[in-house]
Amino acid sequence: MALQCGIVGLPNVGKSTLFNCLSNAKAQAANFPFCTIEPNVGVITVPDERLIRLAEIDNPKRVVPTTIEIVDIAGLVKGASKGEGLGNKFLGNIRNTNAIIHVLRCFENSNITHVDGSVDPVRDKGIIDTELQLKDLETVENNIGKCQKQAAAGDKTAKRRFEILTLFKEALEQGFSARTVETDKEDRKLVQDLNLLTDKPVLYVCNVDEQSAATGNAHTEAVKAAIADEKAEMLIVAAATEADIAELEEYEERQMFLEDLGLKESGVARLIKAAYKLLNLETFFTTGADETRAWTYNRGMKAPQTAGIIHTDFERGFIRAEVIKYNDYTTLGSEKACRDAGKIGIEGKEYVVQDGDIMHFLFNV
Repeated sequence: MALQCGIVGLPNVGKSTLFNCLSNAKAQAANFPFCTIEPNVGVITVPDERLIRLAEIDNPKRVVPTTIEIVDIAGLVKGASKGEGLGNKFLGNIRNTNAIIHVLRCFENSNITHVDGSVDPVRDKGIIDTELQLKDLETVENNIGKCQKQAAAGDKTAKRRFEILTLFKEALEQGFSARTVETDKEDRKLVQDLNLLTDKPVLYVCNVDEQSAATGNAHTEAVKAAIADEKAEMLIVAAATEADIAELEEYEERQMFLEDLGLKESGVARLIKAAYKLLNLETFFTTGADETRAWTYNRGMKAPQTAGIIHTDFERGFIRAEVIKYNDYTTLGSEKACRDAGKIGIEGKEYVVQDGDIMHFLFNV
């Protein structure tokens, strides 16, 4: 579906190290600003224990996981909104993404230079926020005058758009991001063409030292307090440690390493799952002797639209969907057993697909 999460942050906070852990692409990870100039794009497999369990049941010829795209965007600096440090290019790269993973440095290390001379993730967050907000304010102001004229001429849609833009302008001028403005979905649609940077969903990733990987530290607590009033999630990851884990070839070795740190799951796996959720994505499955496959769809989609993800003919000629709930399939152990137990639901065009549904589509074209 080509939805992308962009990794952003100040230089030297661990963005490229984290990106390298997430994908096979090897972004440069040098100890100076702007080592990442062109955005690196990685297609990342989304870990899903349900897919593994279905494959164990059906023993298919192939297993196909779902994926998302992660983009490593170069470090922003003060003045980016005015073009400093290739700012316009970097902000343009962020605008092209669907959600933002904001990496904050929450570790002390005298060998790794900080662009502002000291470690303060809340200050760093403020620098990035300000640059994005200033760019959004410029975008809003460039559009608000035109809307006002159209509204004065009696255009009701323009009048509502003007009112929403005014709300955004007031928030941005006070140093708040656009995502903090309370509006309904229909109002949001009226201004979605502006693609505001601070209206994108955001996940704050606190990059910590190995000792803080499980419990966090004073820096992560400060970040948690700073984002309390924001519509945002936070995740704690030790990027350098994740890089060490990624070097281990055996699954058992990686698990032992994680257990020693007090973790059940790697930070990378948690981050990918969080990014998937951030993009408003869910998964349905198809499974059988030939293939067990995870399919990505947007939360809230109805059966015909999800059928169209497999093939456009499935949506065009949609008749009905046969749906088995994941828990029923894994408990009973086969499609036949589910059918015999009356656990296959017959759903029509208005059925809203649920995360984890196992689907079979009937169509005619």
